[in-house]
Amino acid sequence: MQRRLLRTASSAHTHVPVLLREVVAALNPQPGECFIDATFGAGGYTRAILESCNSCSVVALDRDPAAIERAHALAPSFPGRLHPVRGRFGDLAALMHAQVPQHRTFHGAVLDIGLSSVQIAQADRGFSYLVDGPLDMRMGRDDDDTRLTAATILNEAPEHVLADIIHAYGEDRLARKFAHAIVQARARAGPIRTTLQLREVLDACVPRHRRLKGDDGVFRHPAQRTFQALRIAVNDELNELRKALHALEHLLSPSARLAVVTFHSLEDSIAKQFFDITASRRTELGEPVRHGDGEAGLPSFVGRRKVVKPGRDEVEANPRARSAKLRTAWRTENPPVYPLELMLEEPYVAV
Repeated sequence: MQRRLLRTASSAHTHVPVLLREVVAALNPQPGECFIDATFGAGGYTRAILESCNSCSVVALDRDPAAIERAHALAPSFPGRLHPVRGRFGDLAALMHAQVPQHRTFHGAVLDIGLSSVQIAQADRGFSYLVDGPLDMRMGRDDDDTRLTAATILNEAPEHVLADIIHAYGEDRLARKFAHAIVQARARAGPIRTTLQLREVLDACVPRHRRLKGDDGVFRHPAQRTFQALRIAVNDELNELRKALHALEHLLSPSARLAVVTFHSLEDSIAKQFFDITASRRTELGEPVRHGDGEAGLPSFVGRRKVVKPGRDEVEANPRARSAKLRTAWRTENPPVYPLELMLEEPYVAV
């Protein structure tokens, strides 16, 4: 198994899936089981699942058309076992019912709530402050309902809205300073349209010797959190994650396994809250959950409370892994906490 996982990691273009061995161990694929990879990306988790079990299958979901092309290219290597589906993971329940009606429930799912190295390397996507490109940041660039880009936000939002976005989604204490600099720059020189233009504005706000060190001892570029904040705002990532987790409560069969990999505290707090509420059926204030058709005290998920983090060797080999956290849980036979009706709105499906 270890040799297979190492080969999988090295074959997924330049992207190395984080905590791969731990995710596959948590999912524990068995013959005949079907899994959801809700964030296919470069396909690392999907390939590892399919290679770990000769007769299991995967429904591979992604909003990015390039990722779905990679899924279709991989499918012939696993005849009849890999089913690509284009769409948002926030539409997971509706997409599974519409696109793969032969599977009413699934035996496991994985969500990796991070950018793939493939996306970061594509300058025209606008995700990275290290390469010059248009400030796009849309996961699905041809989505009819996603015309909002990072450039739109930067050039049209009032200063206080920019500050709120950077503070809330980037957790940056310099949010107001950055927002003020952005508004001044666009008034002085016109719209900010490229990643390097934005980087230069943010660079000027923070002298190199005053750049902050994170909890892990790593110095970060001043632009990092602002780029994160804009990406989250453009793609509504946090609400998408909430909707995906709620949908999986209905899609996973009893004893199914769920693995969620997060990369910053906003994502991780959503995953933690979901597992806490579904395990205890109580809100953060300790009050019984009133919605749904289950009774308080009957958990819909149980699992290990300890978060799994990458070891030193993995972080040294793949610095992207340094902030990753893996949370896992198992579906019980008890009714869901969250009502399915909220998840079955008509999804956007690319033709």
